[in-house]
Amino acid sequence: MDQKDNPTPPTEAAADPARKPDAAEPRPSMQELLSAARGEVGKHDPAAAKTPVTPAAREASAGTTAEPVPEGDAPRKSVPASTPAAVRAAPTTGAAKTTSTPTGAVAKGVAQGVAAKTPAGTVVESTPDAPVNKMRRRVVWAAIIGFMGTWFVMFQRFFLPRSITEPSSIFRIGFPGDYAFGVDTKWQPQYRVWVVRNSERLFVINAVCTHLGCTPDWKSSENKFKCPCHGSGYDSEGVNFEGPAPRPMDRAQVTLDAEGQIVVNKDRLFKWEKGRESQFDEEGAYLRV
Repeated sequence: MDQKDNPTPPTEAAADPARKPDAAEPRPSMQELLSAARGEVGKHDPAAAKTPVTPAAREASAGTTAEPVPEGDAPRKSVPASTPAAVRAAPTTGAAKTTSTPTGAVAKGVAQGVAAKTPAGTVVESTPDAPVNKMRRRVVWAAIIGFMGTWFVMFQRFFLPRSITEPSSIFRIGFPGDYAFGVDTKWQPQYRVWVVRNSERLFVINAVCTHLGCTPDWKSSENKFKCPCHGSGYDSEGVNFEGPAPRPMDRAQVTLDAEGQIVVNKDRLFKWEKGRESQFDEEGAYLRV
């Protein structure tokens, strides 16, 4: 076939002589190309005048752009048109992957500004202890100090002599005229003695049973001393007459001082040992009244 039988169709420039060549048209910028790729409509796009207004176009004119929702994702929120493409392209929900900006670890109890990097010569102060920790330390230290103090006192007491405080064995009991006939027991609790007065003498009996050392009781209704331990019995002058007591009770030395008061000395006792002579008639064993 001859080339003339199938002629080449004329170009648009030849068909439309009034249209300017392509070289005269302005080339789109990179921003326009990116906007076109994202579906945005430029102000100078001639096709925008012929395109009907849609909800997406309204959002674009308001400054926001609705992005398409991937399958399986929840609808996304509209983002401003000025937001960079990298931010808009980051998935937020659904099966899409999420990324987070790593942050430096901050030590507990240290401020974030200090944890980053402390300049040379800067003093970092730690957080003060809680009040409950201070109270626990005080209680522990008080217990330790108390224990050590008690142990030190006991250690010192070990080197001190042991002594028992007892009443003096020499004491005054008043004047002879202060006592009536019979047995007076008012000095028994303090000095453990009885004062006895009869028609001729005044003497002091040491209130100790000669059996095992118990303190007998004066039974005024029976006119006798009765030992509560083993039942030994003594008359009003301290002479035994019943029970296991082997001998009479001892008598303490009695004298008169310069004032005429009776002075009793329990360190000097007069006894009547079994099978021996009595000492009750010796000088100092009684006072004549």
